[in-house]
This record gives sequence, C-alpha cells and structure tokens, in this order.
Amino acid sequence: MSDSTPPQAPRPGHPVYVIGGGPGGLAVAAALRARGVRAVVLEKSERVGASWRGHYDRLHLHTTRRLSALPGLAIPRSAGRWVSRDDVIRYLEAYAEHHALDIVTGVEVTGLERTADGTGWLLRATGGRELTGSAVVVATGCNHTPRLPDWPGRDTYSGDLLHARDYRGPSPFSGKDVLVVGVGNTGAEIAVDLAEGGAARVRLAVRTAPHIVRRSTAGWPAQLSGILCRRLPVALTDRLAALAARVSVPDLSAKGLPRPDTGLFSRARQGAIPVQDVGLIDAVRKGTVEPVAAVEAFEEGKVVLADGTRIAPHAVIAATGYRRALESLVGTLGVLDEHGRPTAHGPRTPKQTPNLYFTGFTTPISGTLRELSRDAKKIAKKIANSHPSP
Repeated sequence: MSDSTPPQAPRPGHPVYVIGGGPGGLAVAAALRARGVRAVVLEKSERVGASWRGHYDRLHLHTTRRLSALPGLAIPRSAGRWVSRDDVIRYLEAYAEHHALDIVTGVEVTGLERTADGTGWLLRATGGRELTGSAVVVATGCNHTPRLPDWPGRDTYSGDLLHARDYRGPSPFSGKDVLVVGVGNTGAEIAVDLAEGGAARVRLAVRTAPHIVRRSTAGWPAQLSGILCRRLPVALTDRLAALAARVSVPDLSAKGLPRPDTGLFSRARQGAIPVQDVGLIDAVRKGTVEPVAAVEAFEEGKVVLADGTRIAPHAVIAATGYRRALESLVGTLGVLDEHGRPTAHGPRTPKQTPNLYFTGFTTPISGTLRELSRDAKKIAKKIANSHPSP
C-alpha cells in the first residue's frame, strides 16, 4: 500500500542517498540538486552507467533522442535520432559532470533500515560503512542480475551457454549454429545481429508470440503512439494497435511467428513491452532467423523444445531477462510484492517506510528514460517540500 501524502520531515543535516548511478539515479540527483537538496549517489561499480556498459555493441535506443534526455541536459544532436550504447554512456558521463553530481563509486549498499529515532535511514555498505540519510531513493533498475532459467539438464550441455548480458557481438559465433532464447527486444536484436554477422544458422526460441511494431513509420516513432495512448481505455488502444499491426507488420505465421492473441496494451500493462523492429521482420521473412518452440530442457547434448523437437546448436544465448534483486536490500521492509517489485514507485512511498522512494523498476511503453526523467522531477519535488534548506 502506498501513500501520496507529504512524507515525514527528513532529518536535518543528512543528505538524500541515491542508490545506483544509472540514468534513474543520476536524474534524481540532478533534480534534487536543482531544488537545493544535497544528494549523494552511491554506485557499486567504478563508473556511472554500469548496466549500459555491459550491453551488446549493436544496441541503440528504441526511443528518440529528444524524448530520452534526462532533466537539465539534452542529448547532443550528433548522437542521431536513435542513440547508440556508446553515446548513451558518454551522455551519462557528461550529465554527471554537467550537474556536478556528488557520486561515490565502488560502494555497494547491502542493508537498509530506519534510524533509531525513526526520522531517517541507516545504510550499511561495503567496507563496514554506516551512512545516515534523510531520505533514500533506490534506483538500481530492472537489469540488475541476469536470470538464467534452471532448465533440466542444463549443466550437461556441452555447447556454449551464455546469458545475453555476456553477448557483445557476432564474431565469436561466425559459422556456428546458434539458438537465441527469448523474443523480447534483446533476443530479437541479438538474433538479427548474429544472422547479419556471419552465423551459419540462427534460431529464435519463442514461448509467447510477441507484438512487433515498427520503430518508426513515415517518420512517426512508435514511442509517440505509446505516449498518446497511455490514458486511453485499454480495450480501445488494443484495437487501434491491432489495426496498425495489420497494416504495417506482415503476417509471419507461416514462418513460425504468429500474431499474438492478446492485446498490445493489455500485455504492456503486465510489463511486456512490444518488440521494436530493427530487422527481425525481414530476417524472419528471408529465413535467416528461424522461430522455433520454447526451450524445455537439455538432454544428451541437445536442446529439447516444447514441441518435442531436439536440436544441437553450437551455442545457446539466453535472452531471458533479469531479476531486480531487491530482496537483500529491502526484503525485510514489506515494500515488495510477490514478484519482487516495489509496491510503490516514483513520488509515492510505502506507508510503513516514509522517505523511501523507488524509480526505474517499470518498463513503460512510453519510454523508460522519459519516465525516469518524469519520476525524478516528481521525487525531487516531494523530497524538497519536506527537506530543510541547507
């Protein structure tokens, strides 16, 4: 249960601690600084944007440059409309410098509890550190810990098995038979990257048929449609999306990738965002990426699919998502749901934990960076309204 009323007055003389030096944490710190509130970012790696540094080489934003900037600094026009991974990293570094953010790297927060007087937060961190904050913003993000399913027989597989987090580019797989598991945006893009990069055969294991949308149609980005439709009735937006898909996306059923039987926005409400097409449609049509059934198990060196087929790829790349891994940090506070997601988000705080905020733990169809920026401003306003001026 969350509460949108003003929080208890934070402890004077103590900073707001922001846990996580990715886009969400940097945006909150900058928004707080703009309101005269001291914020300290605690980042467990040695540099900001650690998650972005670990993504594959081909990655570009699926949201436009203009609608992906964080508060107080535009992304340079030189980055183009669809910003690359490396340009995102450069932007985050420039953002921290531009706003003169107070960032402490190499420090991981391992525990969080209320102070004895109940007015602040005690953070326990590596190196035996104990820090007291007037408020805490958790911004460690959705892509925290790679999730690799515990498939039966997985440990007996003799080929290469890796999570998508460890994939950088196609060169190690040149001339090889590769199975990519998972047809989210990451899996779809890695499959295309492999097919274009010299893999001998690329198959894509699909459990649930995805919604596929064109990243841009006649110059109109899919992100804008997501923004405009957010407040419309879900049933209506599902119908509009289905109509748009029939016009812009070919029926790939004969190739093993049928149209989904649930609405795009209905599924987005459950956290499943559509696949932005960056080559998957053409690759499936040409047969360079072959959709197959979901993976069920590994047996005698082969991969067993849900339809009973057994295949023997040289490598399996699991684009099977991540865990938020918040349990060790806040699991005892009663602020997570049964799926490990925060029960309150943005400027709302759980009633039992005032001055504790979460940002970056959703995947909105309107664009993650855009919503991080909006959340940052709202969180900063909420904290500043109850935070004494320095």
